[in-house]
Amino acid sequence: MNRRWILGIGLLIVLYVLFNAGQIVSYGDRDELREADAAIVLGAGVTGTEPSPVFRERIRHGIWLYENGYVKALIMTGGYGDGAVCSESRAAREYAVLQGVPEEDIYIEEQSRITQENMYYARKLMEEHGFKDALIVSDPLHMKRAMRMAADYGITAYSSPTPTTRFVSLRSKLPFLAREVFFYIGYKMLYDHRWYSFGAVFPFSSSAALYTDNPLPYNR
Repeated sequence: MNRRWILGIGLLIVLYVLFNAGQIVSYGDRDELREADAAIVLGAGVTGTEPSPVFRERIRHGIWLYENGYVKALIMTGGYGDGAVCSESRAAREYAVLQGVPEEDIYIEEQSRITQENMYYARKLMEEHGFKDALIVSDPLHMKRAMRMAADYGITAYSSPTPTTRFVSLRSKLPFLAREVFFYIGYKMLYDHRWYSFGAVFPFSSSAALYTDNPLPYNR
């Protein structure tokens, strides 16, 4: 393979990465605010029994959707991180209850560790409780990947990015964007293989450790 071919392939890879980065950034501005049965709030880490600053803003947005009549229920997602004493979803529920949301309107799943599993277990809760559609709540730069996963799991979902995201400065946005580009492209590559088990798509956390997406620490 001569040098021109190598340069050409390298250029195509760069263009592909930039194209995906552009999609992720532009999608973050899409707010499909409307009434839905539930809001799915994606986990983002805990410290002890308290939601991380990033997670707290997502929860607050979910609470706002509930209080303003856009959703009838909140689905909090997220299991136990390494060494955690409290699951992300349980911490989120406790926070929302303290803010006045009735506990009976909050549903949690404590099995997930990555975004794809968030969607899988959230869908199971939706099926169990008869929810037909949902608003997906996460940070703007996370929305493109989250919405694709929601669609892949058969969730009728609408984008509702957190307006008070902690990823505000360029210093905090760029690492998050780079991470999302990596995971988004990785997810598309893996999903194209159509991994199935008994006819249903299952999470890849055990089979694709490279794409485990633990939340980034917040750095302004």
